[in-house]
Amino acid sequence: MSYSRFVLRVVLALTLGRASVATAQRVDSTAHGAVLAAMRLELARSLKTFSSQPTPPFFLSYDVTETRSIGMRGAFGTISGADDTRRRALGVDLRVGTPEFDNTHEVAGGMPSFAFFERYALAQVPLGEDTLAMRRVIWYQTDALYKRAAEQLARVKASAQLRVTPEDTSPDFSHEPATKYLEPPVELQYDRAEWERRLRAYTATFALYSDIYDGEASLSIEGTTRWYVNSEGSELETSSAYYRLIISAYTRAADGMVLPRYESYVASTPEGLPSDSIVNAAVAKMIVDLHALKKAPVITAATAPAILSGRASGVFFHEVFGHRVEGHRQKSEEEAQTFKGKVGERLLPRDLSVYFDPTQRRLGNTELAGFYRYDDEGVAARRVDVVRNGVFSGFLMSRSPIAGFTHSNGHGRRQPGMAAVARQSNLVVTSSKPVSHEQLKRMLIAEIKRQNKAFGLIFDDIEGGFTLTTRYTPNAFEVMPIMVYRVFPNGREELVRGVDLVGTPLIAFSRIVAADDDVRVFNGVCGAESGWVPVSASSPAILISQIEIQRKEKAQNKPPILPPPGAVP
Repeated sequence: MSYSRFVLRVVLALTLGRASVATAQRVDSTAHGAVLAAMRLELARSLKTFSSQPTPPFFLSYDVTETRSIGMRGAFGTISGADDTRRRALGVDLRVGTPEFDNTHEVAGGMPSFAFFERYALAQVPLGEDTLAMRRVIWYQTDALYKRAAEQLARVKASAQLRVTPEDTSPDFSHEPATKYLEPPVELQYDRAEWERRLRAYTATFALYSDIYDGEASLSIEGTTRWYVNSEGSELETSSAYYRLIISAYTRAADGMVLPRYESYVASTPEGLPSDSIVNAAVAKMIVDLHALKKAPVITAATAPAILSGRASGVFFHEVFGHRVEGHRQKSEEEAQTFKGKVGERLLPRDLSVYFDPTQRRLGNTELAGFYRYDDEGVAARRVDVVRNGVFSGFLMSRSPIAGFTHSNGHGRRQPGMAAVARQSNLVVTSSKPVSHEQLKRMLIAEIKRQNKAFGLIFDDIEGGFTLTTRYTPNAFEVMPIMVYRVFPNGREELVRGVDLVGTPLIAFSRIVAADDDVRVFNGVCGAESGWVPVSASSPAILISQIEIQRKEKAQNKPPILPPPGAVP
């Protein structure tokens, strides 16, 4: 997949509807037991029936994901939308052939009709406890997927005879130990009246200013229970809750440039979200920042030494490094495979290490969005150290083996309806020799003078980033900053606008000089070929001896001619 994107915002579908008035959702444990029972029965029946076919499945898994999504949005002191939905989705993963060569086999240079996005069946499962109704959905989807899989196996076998032998001849699938884990479903805590009050209060201040647009606050609550069974004997029931508050607003400069500001808070309980005083202070700062950005000068494309704040650095590592250590990309011959063959080589300064840990719930006082106990292929989550003291040590793995890495390390992830691949979880960058932030600034100024540059840059806050990882596109990344400061040789700082940070991976990594002692967290959602998954990226601020900036995309519309009613000019 050529394009991956990491963003702060959550895709929240808000339609006008009836929101829950209750303070908690009570879970029907009888219905939940019926789901697992239906899956067990159909798994056994399917395997027995298909065993008499010429190409019986060697692996079959079912997962059912039940999601209750509550959303509420406020704007300019009003409630502008609300939604409360509940649904169950079935996923079926079926493989025919052998683990060494199955129907998912990628043929280099080939154009198989059985596309990646069609390999994983998805259907809506009835709510309630009607086991027979659920089994009929499972039966129909399994039958359809088996027919497609058998046809595809024949096609990839034929195609493989006409193509050159791939560089990586690893098997297509790894067997993993059976896992059994059951936990009770979560109960969502939600006080509609209280959150209506809070969202109105948070956004009312935006309405006072004629140059603030889309002054919004959105609450997103998602409770997810997932059942998983497979032919290896795994049975899982996991449940989680996700509460997210996002404040957003933007203004427009005289030249048409759109200038956004965001604040985002993530928690596993409503008590974990910030108090009114913290949010109101954040809103006040957003307004000050937006007015300052309108007056800030635009700077042109340039190269310069720079400091990336912890959040900016986290996104930088996510884009530059994280996607390129996802295991399946090392096997696909469409991918650039930037770090393939570099295990044991030094990639970073000796004092920097990088790990991914989906079992880590929080870092300091901040909860991490990429927490989970088992991945979407039934494998236990675990910490993976990918860089130790600057030396590259391995990849994130799903159940698709690559040369030198034959088993999953619990990072097979996907959104419902997509086929799982290796994806990031909670990325954490650490430094064994951090310096203070003030010292890092002094090092920046010294680097500016050493290079005889007119200025350096500090990237203080960002909205996200994206990357390209294939061979047929430039192997590049982009980080999209919001608050950027130009730093002059005398130490003076000036807010600027209109730039994005761009570059290529190996050069960018080779220019990292030092890190400070203030680790910050960026929680967001990452979109790639297996859909959108929640992740986090945590890092200290880092000094890079040279980065490249390009001019940001700019809209051509002028600010509104007619002022809004009731606002201060």
